[in-house]
Amino acid sequence: MPVWAQAGLWGLLASSSLVIGAALAYVVDLPRRVTAGIMAFGCGVLISAVAYDLIMEGFQLGGIWPIVSGAVAGSLAYTAANLLVSTRGGKHRKRSGTQQADQGGEASGLVIAVGSLLDGIPESIVLGVGLVGGGGVSVAMLAAIFLSNLPEGLSSAAGMKQAGRSKTHVLGMWGGIAVLTAGASLCGAGLFANASPWLLAMVNAMAAGALLTMIADTMIPEAVEGEHDGTGTLVVLGLLVAFALSQGGG
Repeated sequence: MPVWAQAGLWGLLASSSLVIGAALAYVVDLPRRVTAGIMAFGCGVLISAVAYDLIMEGFQLGGIWPIVSGAVAGSLAYTAANLLVSTRGGKHRKRSGTQQADQGGEASGLVIAVGSLLDGIPESIVLGVGLVGGGGVSVAMLAAIFLSNLPEGLSSAAGMKQAGRSKTHVLGMWGGIAVLTAGASLCGAGLFANASPWLLAMVNAMAAGALLTMIADTMIPEAVEGEHDGTGTLVVLGLLVAFALSQGGG
């Protein structure tokens, strides 16, 4: 099977947890604190994957300068795109409380979908890039994406449910996002198949910068607001689980 096809399938597996999380929001009425706790755990998982699978590996590939320049560029690009989405009604796309309902018609499903796709593209691209050069998929990165997507789908769908969106609308939207993010993995493997180590390092760093900014701007606020005092501990636990996966199978 071609590498780009493998990347697409791995990306689809990683993003499938978005749909699973969204479905759980309609099957089980989870307390706000539970969804926020899962979000906090997912933050820790992603932070570990960013540090060890993106920053460290990128540094080993290309040195410090592609890491610094790529991470800053990725952070600035995500900040600009997130600001654009937020001003058009997608600010509370990860919130499980009443924020989406309070925004009313402004928080359209399309804007929420675009914002969620924005969140998923960087991690999906690097999942595909990781297969370039004949290497296998990173177990730690795959687990990080899957585990962090689960609370994102759960939290956002819970908020959409409170806003009055139908199950068909929400599950259809998350299914489409899962397919599109899988396409980003496919493109990551296809576009960077012959890239230099320096360029691969920069791509990893850009994704790292975007992901860290996303965690700080959109995931941590939901986790802190809903979980309160337990957020820090859950973040640490998530980081340790992902680190163990990285050491054992990454």
